[in-house]
Amino acid sequence: MRNETTLHLICGKVASGKSTLARSLAENPDTILLQEDVWLSGLYADQLKTLSDYVRYSETLRNTLEPHIVDLLRAGLSVVLDFPANTLEYRRWMRRLFETAGCSHQLHLIDVADDICKQRLRVRNASGTHEFQVSDDQFDRITSHFQRPSDVEGFNIVVHGSER
Repeated sequence: MRNETTLHLICGKVASGKSTLARSLAENPDTILLQEDVWLSGLYADQLKTLSDYVRYSETLRNTLEPHIVDLLRAGLSVVLDFPANTLEYRRWMRRLFETAGCSHQLHLIDVADDICKQRLRVRNASGTHEFQVSDDQFDRITSHFQRPSDVEGFNIVVHGSER
């Protein structure tokens, strides 16, 4: 029996566990995982030097992948977007995907305190297994743009973590 086609969105700070959750969700049948960091590092690794570089290349990637993601959803495949649903702008783009495809969605909010994220980040950086290294200073700058989703936005929110 096939699961309902769903677009899974993930909101959480750097090193909160977004990619770990995404991989877990993608284990469901008929589900595809798309990871922004893998795409960005594969396409733009040498050009990604600043936060504004990330914003520019991320937007290009989103615009390029949008019709493909909609096609996957319309074909009945669920999609786990390991892209940060951390700002209103990103969430507007994600809403357009599931509304255009006519499928359901879940916005997974990972609620983890900054100090825990920074501890995890240091371990991740030391392991060398992630596509990008992020310093504590970069974490703080990125986190300053984080916009927690609100009920007013109308997403089906599933909260994970609550490690505070």
